[in-house]
Formats: sequence, structure tokens, C-alpha cells
Amino acid sequence: MNAGWQAYLGAQGARIHEHTVHDFGKPEEELIAAREATVVAPLTHLALIGCAGGDARAFLHNQLTSDVNHLAAEGAQYAAWCSPKGRMLASFVLFRREADYLALLSADLREFIQKRLGIYVLRSQVSIADRSTEHEIIGVSGPRAAAALQNAGLPAPAAALTTAGFADGSVIRLDDRRYIVIAASGAAIRIWPSLAAIAAPVGAPAWQWLDIAAGIPWIAEATREAFVPQMAGFDRIGGVSFHKGCYPGQEIVARARYLGKIKRHLYRTGAAAPIAAGLPVFSAATPDPPCGQIAAAAAAPGGGHDALAVILEEAVGKGELRAALPDGASIGLADPVPLYRE
Repeated sequence: MNAGWQAYLGAQGARIHEHTVHDFGKPEEELIAAREATVVAPLTHLALIGCAGGDARAFLHNQLTSDVNHLAAEGAQYAAWCSPKGRMLASFVLFRREADYLALLSADLREFIQKRLGIYVLRSQVSIADRSTEHEIIGVSGPRAAAALQNAGLPAPAAALTTAGFADGSVIRLDDRRYIVIAASGAAIRIWPSLAAIAAPVGAPAWQWLDIAAGIPWIAEATREAFVPQMAGFDRIGGVSFHKGCYPGQEIVARARYLGKIKRHLYRTGAAAPIAAGLPVFSAATPDPPCGQIAAAAAAPGGGHDALAVILEEAVGKGELRAALPDGASIGLADPVPLYRE
């Protein structure tokens, strides 16, 4: 997070710890506002990397699970980068800004992913750079989100997973309620007051709860190499193409699809006690080994925690589920059917 942006947010009442905006002083009220009203959030838990050069499109197409070749100039797509074993090293929202390709990812993976991708550049005309140092990432969500963007003089893309550019950045529409603004650091300070005139400021945890409500688990350091893309439902949100050429882990990802070997799926879960991404999930019926893992978790409006968990389907309905330890926090499924059904 740019030092000027951090100082500005601090002056607006943001409580910041380890470069993440946790809240603006009223975390419980902010969670309720995220569920029911229009909010604006500094997405300081996300980072931005850029891929530029004449071979950028081909390079990314050969590395990521999505179909980069057919990413439209004003399009955005979910994508993942996998290990040779088909496990997700990171997840992205990938979009274009003129000739460059930009990817949003979990901030705690930015340095690792940037360096590791660089290993594969070889002689390609590609440069990979941290763009977080010059841009800020802002989320806007709720029934008046488009009005907030308009009040700030920003475009509102008409359809989900499309983008619209403006002089100092881009706006991505994620779904029917949520937008992400990527703006040059100086512009972000000018834009914020106009957004906040309509949308209530909230911290990054409120936005993370919105991601969980939308069924989108971001891969972070705690879940790196934990899941094949289909376990996290990425094939169902356009993050995996089965009609493109090879990429790291492609054979395993394809085999899992065509041989029907995916037995773990994404479920909505919740707990009264705090839970966190990366914790194992145990079944009382068969406590050893774990039957799943928490993919994402956040404090929930009204108390407790909501989460997305990848769970072995045969363990569902066979006994109480617990997080962290066989006798750990009890978790319940919001729906006994996987979030992304076959």
C-alpha cells in the first residue's frame, strides 16, 4: 500500500495493521452494512501484478488455466496458476489495460508468484512487475454501487466480468452488485471522497465476507497448493478452459474432469467460533485423516464466522464437522449440496 494512500486512509478513520485496513472504527456495523447497504472498501489484502511485452498474451495463455487468447479488450476472467501436480499456486482476476495484462491476487502471494512466473519468461518478450506500488485497489458493493461510481466520475461496466477504462485506471464489474476500481495512487485519493459520499467505508474483512457470500475463494498463502481448480469451483466460474493447450498441471486438471475423480467440492460453512483459511476439517464419523480444508473465512454479520470449505463429499451428512482439530470448533453446512453443482 502506497504510503500516501495509507496516511490518507488513516486520516479518514481507517484502522490499519500490517498494511491492511481492518475497519473504520465500527467493524460489526460495517459487516452489516456490507450485507445490506452500499459500501466502499480499500482492498489492501489484494495486490496487482502486470505482464507486458509482445509475448505477454502467449506467455500467460501457456501458464494459466483460463483462455487468455480469447480475453476481450474489455473483458475480465478468473484464472489460476497451478503446480505441475495441478494444485493451485494462486488465483487471479485477470484483465487487460490496453496492451498490458493485469492480475489481481492475494497480497501475501504477490512476491512469490511474481518471482516464480519470472523463472518461466526465458527468452520471451515479457516483463512481469509489481503494479501495486503505483495503484490502489478499491471495492464498491451494494444496490447503489453504480451511483457511487457515477458520483466519482467513473464508468460502470454493464455486464459481469467486463471492464471500463478511465484516465487513471480501470473499473471491473464482478457481478450484479460489486465493482473493483484500480486507480493510480494519486487518483485514488481524489476518487475516495466521492465514493464515500454514497457508499459507507468498510475494512477489507467486510469485502472478504462479500467474496464468501459470492462463493469466490481467493487462494492465499494459507491455501497455496491445497486444491485442484475444480475443488474450488474454478471450472464453474470460467477460471478453467478445457479447450486450450498445455499449461502447468493441465494433464491432471483435465484427467480429473474427464475421469470424474474430483470427490472434494466447495461448500458454504459457518461457525460460532473464529475459523481461518487453511484449517483442516474433520468429520466425527471418520476423524482421521481430515475430510477437508477451510478455503476462506471471515467474520459474519451478526456474529460468528462464515466460510467456504472444500470437503470430501462422502463425509457430508455422515457426522458433525469440526475445524482445526477432531474436537475443534463445530462447523455447519449452509447447504448439503456443493456450492457449484455438477
